[in-house]
Amino acid sequence: MIPPLDMTLDELRDALAKPLAAEAVFDGWSETALAAAARTLGVPADRARLAFPEGATQMIDAWFASIDRAMATALPPERLKAMRIRERIASLVWARIEAAAPYKEALRRALAILARPGNATTGAKLAWRAADTMWRLAGDEATGFAHYSKRLTLAGVYGSTLLIFLDDESEGSSDTRAFLNRRIENVMRFEKLKAQLKPDPDQHFNVARFLGRLRYPAR
Repeated sequence: MIPPLDMTLDELRDALAKPLAAEAVFDGWSETALAAAARTLGVPADRARLAFPEGATQMIDAWFASIDRAMATALPPERLKAMRIRERIASLVWARIEAAAPYKEALRRALAILARPGNATTGAKLAWRAADTMWRLAGDEATGFAHYSKRLTLAGVYGSTLLIFLDDESEGSSDTRAFLNRRIENVMRFEKLKAQLKPDPDQHFNVARFLGRLRYPAR
């Protein structure tokens, strides 16, 4: 491991992510939490601040990126390949929740910050990144509309599951897991139904044909 004082700012940002989450449980995503995390790593607080010039949202971004890495480590490709697609997605979402579980209050505070109107763009970007990372790890190769719709749908499933998790006091977060399984089952049923609907190509809306009919109406 690179000594903390020899790290680049990008490396330092990654190294501070988990200690920051641990401190944010008590002090929120603040400079106080950052200074405490820097002490655990043995770097000056001033240098730690240089790694996060954008403040709280950048700290949260770094932590969420560390969750991406933890998820990929927990579910290597050879393990995912042995699963059905719905099992891959459920396992990936659950791996993210398990990575965040020790820092539940930090997660609550992070989501509250990202929910502020001024942070909506950052929140959307991070939700998209999480969904995209999960689908890529799951082996998705969709293009076009399917690529985007899959990620938007998964971002919704993941976001709603996080909200359930924050208030879940069941043993082993079993209520959250049951909710996640239901949501994924509903999505898979919808995707199966959508795949079964194969309308006549001649009935598809065609802009050129429509404009032609406006110009030369049928008699």
